[in-house]
Amino acid sequence: MATFDSEAMLLSYVRWATLSEHDGVFKFEQGSPLVGFQGWSHASEPETEDDPAAVLHNPSPSML
Repeated sequence: MATFDSEAMLLSYVRWATLSEHDGVFKFEQGSPLVGFQGWSHASEPETEDDPAAVLHNPSPSML
């Protein structure tokens, strides 16, 4: 999980972290908060019970 300040930042990160996509199943870069997941989504409110302070905020390739 990760949080972002804007949709543009999220989309930029997803473009960077995505290695491949086939029939809606994504493969993500090792070290990315998305690795191990098969897809991604965005919402204006948290979709999980994770503490927002405990997840990465605005991750970037330089954080890996």
